[in-house]
Amino acid sequence: MMNNISVISVFFLSGLNETKVHRPTIFFLTLLSYCLIILINVFLIVIIITDNALHEPMYILLCAFCMNGLYGTAGFYPKFLWDLLSPVHSISYSGCLFQSHVILSYGCCELSILAFMAYDRYLAICQPLEYHTLMSKQRVIKFVCIFWLTPVCIMTVNILLTYRLKLCSSYINRLICVNWSIVALACFPNETFMNGLFAYITMIIYVFHGVFIVWSYIYIVKRCAKSMENRAKFMQTCVPHLVSLIIFVVTLLIDSVNLRLAEKGIPKAVQNFVAIEFLIIPPMLNPLIYGFKCTKVRSRIIRFVVSERK
Repeated sequence: MMNNISVISVFFLSGLNETKVHRPTIFFLTLLSYCLIILINVFLIVIIITDNALHEPMYILLCAFCMNGLYGTAGFYPKFLWDLLSPVHSISYSGCLFQSHVILSYGCCELSILAFMAYDRYLAICQPLEYHTLMSKQRVIKFVCIFWLTPVCIMTVNILLTYRLKLCSSYINRLICVNWSIVALACFPNETFMNGLFAYITMIIYVFHGVFIVWSYIYIVKRCAKSMENRAKFMQTCVPHLVSLIIFVVTLLIDSVNLRLAEKGIPKAVQNFVAIEFLIIPPMLNPLIYGFKCTKVRSRIIRFVVSERK
């Protein structure tokens, strides 16, 4: 058995086995989705970078949000599009670990940015006199870098713990590689203790991010209830953030439930969509939500469109 374990260098993904008839349609829709995600995210990034009036903490965080969306989707769409055109759906061991690293670090970074956005809104509404002191442009950029590097480092440790495991199978019953799907293939479950422990530590860290977001909005809602001006500010800047947060959390929760109910008779097509929806819906909707709801961004987009027509 040890000899068989040592030669596993390729994983076979079985998530697409039941979609042969509809593959051309799925390929077209997937390509369209990816092109749309790239277009709207890059467009918003360019608008924020090139307009000095948008060089404020909230818009810098929005720019980071869009960049993270591009980062996460790059770990999924190119490989998925290739699989739709290929008769064999395989991925190298290192490629599988890399994809898992990118997708998981994208998810953690998304939550970190959402938490920092909540803090930004808390300061803007509840501590307006201290806002510009605590949320300078340089400080925001520094924290964005920290919030991106931290998930990357955490997921690197997770992946290294997985890499040391001896695996007994090369078949993954999913469209994409995620760390726990690889860990589940371990020959000796007792060797996965450290993987489970570190995974729970990671979950606790990011659950605290969620708790912090809830805490921030409790104070924001209390403050806004006392002032019409703050209510207007809440509707303009907090509602897009809350919508993005709800979309992200709901998609993650649905995927978590899907992982536990995968063998309960749910159609494979539904399982497949649920498994990848957090890589489709948030990166596509977030730029649209902020673009239409944030007055400064919306006016800049309108000016851009009008100038192009002239």
